[in-house]
Amino acid sequence: MSGVSGLLVVLITIFFPPLGVFLVAGCGADVLVNICLTILGVIPGHVHAFYIEYVYYDRREQAREGRFAARRAPAVYSERVQTGGQGYGTMAQSAA
Repeated sequence: MSGVSGLLVVLITIFFPPLGVFLVAGCGADVLVNICLTILGVIPGHVHAFYIEYVYYDRREQAREGRFAARRAPAVYSERVQTGGQGYGTMAQSAA
């Protein structure tokens, strides 16, 4: 199901970048930055939106594999995106 939702978010982002960022990052600074970039020009808004989505899905895949990014992604303000939707940096460790 992840592939279908990712494809849907990309299609939405092609037509309206701030909505794609909102779906991934939630309401916050990333959406405000994307709205401003979209107003300044369509290309900067799209570049920012696709970068946010790339970081989100990459971090999500890393978390599934048990790898966690030690550094924050630059220019991403949402904790949801930074952790790949896995919470706010707190993940339950599996029992050995």
